[in-house]
Amino acid sequence: MFDKIEVLTMSILDKVVRWFVGLLFIFSGLVKLNDPMGTAIKMEEYFEVFSTDISSIFHYLIPFALSIGLVVVILEILLGVAVLINYRMHLTTWVLLLLIIFFTFLTFYSAAFNKVTDCGCFGDAIPLNPWQSFIKDIVLLLLAIYLFMRRRKYTPTWSNRVGNFILSSILILNLWIAYYAIEHLPFIDFRPYKIGTNIKLSMQPSEEYQYKYIMEQDGEHYEFDNYPTDTSYTFVEMILLNPEAEPKITDYSIWNEDGDFTEESFNGAKLLIVFSDVLKSRYNKVGEINDLANEIKNNVESWVITANNEETYENFRHEYQIPLPYFYADGTVIKAMIRANPGLILMKDGVILGKWHNNDIPSKEDITELIN
Repeated sequence: MFDKIEVLTMSILDKVVRWFVGLLFIFSGLVKLNDPMGTAIKMEEYFEVFSTDISSIFHYLIPFALSIGLVVVILEILLGVAVLINYRMHLTTWVLLLLIIFFTFLTFYSAAFNKVTDCGCFGDAIPLNPWQSFIKDIVLLLLAIYLFMRRRKYTPTWSNRVGNFILSSILILNLWIAYYAIEHLPFIDFRPYKIGTNIKLSMQPSEEYQYKYIMEQDGEHYEFDNYPTDTSYTFVEMILLNPEAEPKITDYSIWNEDGDFTEESFNGAKLLIVFSDVLKSRYNKVGEINDLANEIKNNVESWVITANNEETYENFRHEYQIPLPYFYADGTVIKAMIRANPGLILMKDGVILGKWHNNDIPSKEDITELIN
């Protein structure tokens, strides 16, 4: 009797662990596959940290961040599917365990040494701080160890031939999704600069901040909702009680040699032509963008936004005859605004109305329709 209960319990536990790990890997992979450029940026962060802290060899991996990121992300999805269909569990659980160990090392390193403040485990959809990421990976590591120890208990759902076909089909589909997201824009924009965002409002708290004040008196700690007027208390700490009220955008700033133009960018209709780096941009798109800016100039003011210095952009501007005013922004902010180089962002009174990759340059009619 007890043996049957034990067998039934283990059977249920096997399924629960397998489905939890499989679905979590698929979800994690798909979120990052939605934004391959964002994943590449995160990989570059890790490589830069490791090149300083561990070995300079990681510096040479930075140009391959996109390719390496795609391999890891697609492997996540394939492993998730393989676990769900019990595909070659001896091999699958080995690879799964090694990948989890690798992830756990990354998140521990980030948490312990405060190096990369967001691991990017779930892309920009679910931001996690380093310690949250590490705890998540510890749980996954324990579950992966369980699957590894029980790997001989899992019977394949289909034959290896069918399993090969399923995984091959998913691989091809993932490659197409990655290609589309790179050559156009992410299917879902999880960044603060998504269409519909009012940048000016997003730079302000959504509600009044609420604080808790920790004070000390005679070696004892006391909590107050308001700062005490009694001078016998010594200030220890101020804790924000509603962090969700903090601005969603804190780093948007546009300027040039004439001053700050952040506020001016919120006035009227603006087409921001964004270059994260003109030296790595797609030059063949500049003529088409120039034509668009000229066609809409009576209704929309076109600005070039770049992270390059003045000398670099001036050389680029003269070479490609770009007759538009240009401004500067932080490179990290530009990459957060749009995953294209160059990319186009249409705003009206600070509200983002449209975003386009350089492969999808809109027509004058598209712009007119959006601003009216």
